[in-house]
Amino acid sequence: MTTEEKSAYAAAGVDIDAADRSIDLIKEWVGKTARSEVIGGLGGFAGLFDASALKRYDHPVLATSTDGVGTKVAIAQAMDVHHTIGFDLVGMVVDDLVACGAEPLFMTDYIACGKVVPERIEAIVKGIAEACVAAGCALVGGEIAEHPGLLEPDAYDVAGASTGVVERSKILGPDRVRPGDAVIAMASSGLHSNGYSLARKVLLTDAGWALDRDVPELGRTLGEELLTPTKVYALDCLALLNAVEVHTFAHVTGGGLAANLARVIPDQVRVTVDRSTWTPQPVFDLIREIGDISVPDLEATLNLGVGMIAVVPAEAADASLAVLADRGVQAWVCGEAVAADPSDTAERVSLAGNHPRR
Repeated sequence: MTTEEKSAYAAAGVDIDAADRSIDLIKEWVGKTARSEVIGGLGGFAGLFDASALKRYDHPVLATSTDGVGTKVAIAQAMDVHHTIGFDLVGMVVDDLVACGAEPLFMTDYIACGKVVPERIEAIVKGIAEACVAAGCALVGGEIAEHPGLLEPDAYDVAGASTGVVERSKILGPDRVRPGDAVIAMASSGLHSNGYSLARKVLLTDAGWALDRDVPELGRTLGEELLTPTKVYALDCLALLNAVEVHTFAHVTGGGLAANLARVIPDQVRVTVDRSTWTPQPVFDLIREIGDISVPDLEATLNLGVGMIAVVPAEAADASLAVLADRGVQAWVCGEAVAADPSDTAERVSLAGNHPRR
């Protein structure tokens, strides 16, 4: 692009030089995610991944997932803290992939902003790269788009997509779930990246709390709590798959535990999740109490302290908990699968009992 063309574009509000500086700043972080299958580096029109690595599979099936982080970006922008949002993005995408048993291979991202601020872009990509390392996948490319006139200068949104691979004979899903299976819950790190429209309305709009407010129940400021990164479970789930028989996973995102687990439960099985087996983090109680929201309504929106579910044979439950404990994942048996008549109109997944009080 010529100097004159750059000047004309800059007059329209798009800073090509700032985008170029952003690329220079993120190269280090992208490099940290490299896998041996990645070909080339940043700057091409497409990310390249050597598919010959799939030859080790008898029947490789590619899996793909895409997502964003919703209105959690509004918290990051208000606090001018941007390195955790990238971590959220990867978690939301790769943990959907691993739910079917797929290993995440590579990730691409898209950052749309009102004005390119290189240091802010670097912070976002740093978080993406760190989460890719935590998930074992490569960050092979992305896009930075400046949208003056559409977005305010400090506003941005992020989205991403990932591709993984799974042996066809090892694809997880409802067809593997059997009566008697144990349902294992893995603790979330907090709200993750769902339900922020509700959380923001209750805590910020209706209650009028400031993000820098110290909240004794949380042991930190409200903003710090709301920006807690989404936990990435991908490598933990893959380790579990390599150690024991797993019938399915359920990534608990929008819609809550029951709705997401029901997606991987067959017609002839019902699951009752026992609330008494865990205590949700204090932030969930705050939203419930301040917003005067019923537990069922809260459970239909938020993860309530459970970010991932594994369904395993009953005899594999203890070994599963040991594997997860060795990896630093807090986990517990929260329910059991039981036989049901397919014509039974009851929900596939229900919650019973009460959470212990703190």
